[in-house]
Amino acid sequence: MSPTDTLILIPARMASTRLPGKPLADVGGRPMIVEVARRSAAADIGKVVVATDDDGVRAAVEAAGFAVSMTRADHTTGSDRIFEALGRVDPAGQVTRIVNVQGDLPTIDPALIRAALDLLDDPAVDIGTLAAQITVDEERTNPNVVKAVGSEVAPGRLRALYFTRATAPFGEGPLFHHIGLYAYRRPALERFVALPPSPLESREKLEQLRALEAGMRIDVAVVDTVPLGVDTPHDLEKARAILAAESRTTP
Repeated sequence: MSPTDTLILIPARMASTRLPGKPLADVGGRPMIVEVARRSAAADIGKVVVATDDDGVRAAVEAAGFAVSMTRADHTTGSDRIFEALGRVDPAGQVTRIVNVQGDLPTIDPALIRAALDLLDDPAVDIGTLAAQITVDEERTNPNVVKAVGSEVAPGRLRALYFTRATAPFGEGPLFHHIGLYAYRRPALERFVALPPSPLESREKLEQLRALEAGMRIDVAVVDTVPLGVDTPHDLEKARAILAAESRTTP
């Protein structure tokens, strides 16, 4: 595969209930969505495009030199938004692999983006994603920490069997904190967005269960750290502190 086969799509919407205007929040002197785009570009795996329905986001992203695809405002999920953007950006179907990077991960390590994409080197894998071993006891029982349950198929690699908000699997052994970044084969994304919400997806409120219930294969790369997802004002302050610390240590 070459970089022309791969597209990084970053969905961004302004209607966050807990942190209104989140994509344009300042982090390290830049709008958050621009910082995510910068880090995505640093992964060096393909073109980066922000998918949004907001003119303010479009202006900020284009001012920073990144591409934007304007999408409908009525999408309920990021997957639906990136699928519309894919059709607009690449109607000829030249892109075969799509990476969905959430727009609220301003501290994401570019290496994590590459790790998710590398899972698609196995032709049996439909979707690649990430997880990190849980090291904080409170996270084991926290329903806001989604757990990836899978069988090890290689060192540092799981074949996903389930995702859950519960504490799972039972018994002694590691638990894995799922990281919501996905690499899709194009046919897998096309199939996924065409499926209706599945029973377990609706019950757990976890979109990736739709793919598993449909028999699609998801592999998980086990990485060292969980990137900070910014959902609240407190998270925003943490992200600013992390980026400030990075700027002090970068020559």
